[in-house]
Amino acid sequence: MKDSLPALSSRRVRRISGAAGLLYPLLGACLWAAAVGYKPVIIVHGLFDSSGDFKDLQRFINESHPGTNVSVIDLFDRSASLQPMWKQVEGFKEAIHPIMQNAEDGVHFICYSQGGLICRGILSTLNDHNVQSFISLSSPQAGQYGDTDYLRYLFPQFVKSNLFHLCYTSVGQRISICNYWNDPHHRDMYVNSSDYLALLNSERSNPNSTEWKKNFLKIKKLVLVGGPDDGVITPWQSSQFGFFDDNDTVVEMQHQDMYLRDVFGLKTLGARGDLIICSVPGVEHVYWHSNETVFHLCMEKWLV
Repeated sequence: MKDSLPALSSRRVRRISGAAGLLYPLLGACLWAAAVGYKPVIIVHGLFDSSGDFKDLQRFINESHPGTNVSVIDLFDRSASLQPMWKQVEGFKEAIHPIMQNAEDGVHFICYSQGGLICRGILSTLNDHNVQSFISLSSPQAGQYGDTDYLRYLFPQFVKSNLFHLCYTSVGQRISICNYWNDPHHRDMYVNSSDYLALLNSERSNPNSTEWKKNFLKIKKLVLVGGPDDGVITPWQSSQFGFFDDNDTVVEMQHQDMYLRDVFGLKTLGARGDLIICSVPGVEHVYWHSNETVFHLCMEKWLV
């Protein structure tokens, strides 16, 4: 005698089929994320920012790479971001290192504005980091020299031409922005006074430069994102290691001494094919991390 099965109505069959039609793509996406195993993404904010400012970027990442573990480091928020750069490097390093240690296949960095320089400090001084893609998002990698709203807010009694009087002193070097203030008309003062950028760029003698270069070159990709309508990073080409000469003419990265002498690895990355330039017009500084077009053009493919 055959077991009898209850008959299913055509309506119920359609309902089950419809549910399956919704379920299978979702299940497939989850299985794909598990199979691909997207690497964790660590985001470091910029001057006067906080972790809460990066919700759009987190959403872009999770929509394009489901299941990605995204950590926006909640340290040195708002006015605390004015603290000295080396102090911030050590603080962020302490928070980030455990994430790296728990990521067998490595992690990715997205570092915005001042955060891009903090991340360079981490990458240079942490000899066991496992960062795969370092995305520098509109960061003044070659320094800052401009009369911007930030400058007028922080130093209302100064303009770019005389800020060196403050920045290139022991007092000034306790302020983050002065750690990467690069006045092309007072080059010697910058090189001799900068406790941060001049060391990172090996513009001043640094006994650790060989080790720092070796550490920095452990990254697999360096992605430099910036654009001509930024309005804050000055010159905007600093986001891609270009900077002013003493005539205020922008010298592009490939003609900069730091590139030509390969002092910390830029030329090596270029020769490896691991130096990516992504320039996007029409984006103001405060919108880089919330612009979906920028994400798809400049970041998405490097976060696998």
